[in-house]
Amino acid sequence: MLYATDKSVRPLSVFVAASSALVVSTLLAVLFGSTITRFIAPSTLKLIAGVGFIGVGIWTILSAR
Repeated sequence: MLYATDKSVRPLSVFVAASSALVVSTLLAVLFGSTITRFIAPSTLKLIAGVGFIGVGIWTILSAR
């Protein structure tokens, strides 16, 4: 949002760049997700993701001090 407020940058450029970033990150997530499920069970991935989110939450709380 801050980049879009810059007077020297066209809003269309910001929109195209942000949209492209979203498309590329989603593509990578789909490709990686479909590949990794061949090797790791979905239930294990859910457990890993849950533990990761809890870890990020704890880290965020501790770093706020």
